[in-house]
Amino acid sequence: MVNQPSVISESPDSAEKPAKIHLPRTSESETLKKIRHTTSHVMAMAVQKLFPKAQVTIGPWIENGFYYDFDSPEPFTEKDLKAIKKEMIKIINRKLPVIREEVSREEAERRIKEINEPYKLEILEGLQEPITIYHLGEQWWDLCAGPHVENTAELNPQAIELETVAGAYWRGDATKAQLQRIYGTAWENPEQLEEYKRRKEEAQRRDHRKLGKELGLFIFADDVGPGLPMWTPKGTILRSTLEDFLKQEQLKRGYLSVVSPHIARVDLFKTSGHWQKYKEDMFPMMADDEEAKANEQGFVLKPMNCPFHIQIYKSELRSYRELPMRLAEFGTVYRYEQSGELGGLTRVRGFTVDDSHLFVTPEQLDEEFLNVVDLILSVFKSLQLKNFKARLSFRDPASDKYIGSDEAWETSQNAIRRAVETLGMNYFEGIGEAAFYGPKLDFIFQDALDREWQLGTVQVDYNLPERFELEYVAEDGSRKRPVMIHRAPFGSLERLIGILIEEYAGDFPLWLAPIQIRLLSVKDEFLPYIKNVVKELQAVGIRAEADTSGERLAKQIRNAEKEKIPVMAIVGEKEVEANSLNIRTRASGELGEIPVAEVTERMKQAIANFTNF
Repeated sequence: MVNQPSVISESPDSAEKPAKIHLPRTSESETLKKIRHTTSHVMAMAVQKLFPKAQVTIGPWIENGFYYDFDSPEPFTEKDLKAIKKEMIKIINRKLPVIREEVSREEAERRIKEINEPYKLEILEGLQEPITIYHLGEQWWDLCAGPHVENTAELNPQAIELETVAGAYWRGDATKAQLQRIYGTAWENPEQLEEYKRRKEEAQRRDHRKLGKELGLFIFADDVGPGLPMWTPKGTILRSTLEDFLKQEQLKRGYLSVVSPHIARVDLFKTSGHWQKYKEDMFPMMADDEEAKANEQGFVLKPMNCPFHIQIYKSELRSYRELPMRLAEFGTVYRYEQSGELGGLTRVRGFTVDDSHLFVTPEQLDEEFLNVVDLILSVFKSLQLKNFKARLSFRDPASDKYIGSDEAWETSQNAIRRAVETLGMNYFEGIGEAAFYGPKLDFIFQDALDREWQLGTVQVDYNLPERFELEYVAEDGSRKRPVMIHRAPFGSLERLIGILIEEYAGDFPLWLAPIQIRLLSVKDEFLPYIKNVVKELQAVGIRAEADTSGERLAKQIRNAEKEKIPVMAIVGEKEVEANSLNIRTRASGELGEIPVAEVTERMKQAIANFTNF
């Protein structure tokens, strides 16, 4: 029996907040699904009443609300949203019945042509029968599968909010018409709406794009291109600290570091299946000439690291005595994400994966899989990430996007299920969420806006060893196929950092903070002492710096607080004479005067133990 996922913890400062009102996602509530679907129709009716030239396209519910896409000659403004909301209230108050009608394809086509809605004709082409239409009274209708409330009177105007206007392409295709998308949200009652708005404000406060800029961690530049972050010195320290941390954990567990190139021949990805299954998400091929391009002979930026690690394994005939072989790399990969789907660090075009591929015998599979999960959970504990659930990402038997035999898939999926049941983990199954070559155990995190992101993942793969004809010499001298485990505790390093910024609200734990201690001087005459102490701290690996701005002490303190420096050390005449520091921390407040040697030792211990000073 599948256990239901559970949220394990709140954000670090949740103790200071009032008890949260539960806000179900649309997919979790049939009531909200009906409310939001109906509200989107009410909004579309209001738009077409106020803007008769606007044509409707699609208007689905989404997890926290709904949207509708319009083709309108005039751009919608914030003022327009207010007018649309007023018109929506009028429609709701008219208590219009919401009527479902089944029609033939021919009748639907006739009605659409009658009102001159070409987008609806295109939508109709993709619909399967029965064709259903939903009416709002006798004034407005749209093609829709539902569900809806029975009457607009069931909608609460005080629980509805129109949020933003954004651009969108018809069918998500940049070569097609540019549309205007109006986002909205709707709830059962005003209290839920207010809680939703409060959470949005909190999420804006924590937004990693805003905090990343304020803390000087990363930048994007038009001259470089969208979705391609560049890391400043402070951001690079953050990245390097995470990388070094995981490398040390992997070293303890027998992983071997490797490095692979950023490009490869197309043929490599044809063998792996990426070219056939993933081509649309890859950057275009680089070919020498038109003939090579026509014959698909050229190089591509890598979207995955696994084919390279396979080549390293395959470079020699391996013995069972060498297995398991655990190859690990912080490898940067490239995905040609659509520009409209990019978002800060959480959706980029170039990102680094803490990738590892384990080559194991079938008999070693269960133990190695459990060891990988143990590593992932250990990493999450050190990062203080607890708000996650485990998803068994299995294939959809009805889909043709997967490679490999039914037997291989069943064996792989059973191995993952055994592992989570052995560990007693809460989990749920995600049918259709598997990679095209194998099932996965994914760790899904909820961020400050209640969005879900996949971070850690571990996959069982019988298919790529078969496609690349991998072998090892078994104990009896025969040649056998190894099994591959694909593994990434962080997932995307960029996405992880984006989530950590929001989880901590930029207030990183001591071990992870780019600057761990800043020394502040009451007067400039104490700067030589401060600089010497900074050198002593840096010599033992503590990230220390001196404030040499010449600002008054109060301003120095405010600057350090704004930059969320974990430890401040104030130095005056007394501290110089006693070879001490007056310590103030973000975690524990004022600690008073402490000898430099003791500060150094306590900081070393706190950093090593992933605790605060």
